[in-house]
Amino acid sequence: MGWEIKARMVQVVNQTRRAILASQCEVARSFFARGRGLLGRQSLPVGGGLLIEPCNSIHMLFMRFAIDAIFVDRNGTVVALYPDLPPWRIYAGHRQARYVLELPVGVIAATNTVVGDQIVVQELQE
Repeated sequence: MGWEIKARMVQVVNQTRRAILASQCEVARSFFARGRGLLGRQSLPVGGGLLIEPCNSIHMLFMRFAIDAIFVDRNGTVVALYPDLPPWRIYAGHRQARYVLELPVGVIAATNTVVGDQIVVQELQE
């Protein structure tokens, strides 16, 4: 992917499983956007998600809903999975992660995503 994400919206695909993880995934790159994350939201829509980059850890303090979190390294390899991560959890992460995908609960299970899978981020035309 080259780690020069320029789009504000991307599609994220598990290439190993040939499954779309998020068809309309927002990208948070700025300090403010990464810090805000999903705070203040009620939920994530089906097909939605948030890609936080760079990021190797998250917290769930002040969150209102659970998420699936997928940590991915700079080579696009899944290095950690946190399915159904509940609100108010203090830490989730992996030191080798380059970015995290925050997705609706159930995406990890529905796509059979496992550690070692290859993830591809595709920029959408705005």
